[in-house]
Amino acid sequence: MQPFTQTVIAIIRSIPPGRVMTYGRIAALAGNPRAARQVARILHAMSAKYGLPWHRVVNGRGEIAIADEEGRFLQRRYLQEEGVAFGPDGRIDLGKYGA
Repeated sequence: MQPFTQTVIAIIRSIPPGRVMTYGRIAALAGNPRAARQVARILHAMSAKYGLPWHRVVNGRGEIAIADEEGRFLQRRYLQEEGVAFGPDGRIDLGKYGA
């Protein structure tokens, strides 16, 4: 496994319940601020294998980035169960809930 991938996995694991982090912030913390898409690929490919809290990762606008309706619903439900609130526009206040 590449060092960047290992670091991304460790960062995602460290996001506490009730908090979120963006793909871009994870990439920057892992040492490559331009690798947000790579973070998304790592999250998609390795969430189940490594038990990652995938639902705590959102896009830079505080939105759920999952395209399919069922996945979006599930992520929103998990976040709400952890106390994360969504605004009327469907966004999460990253200032309040950002890790």
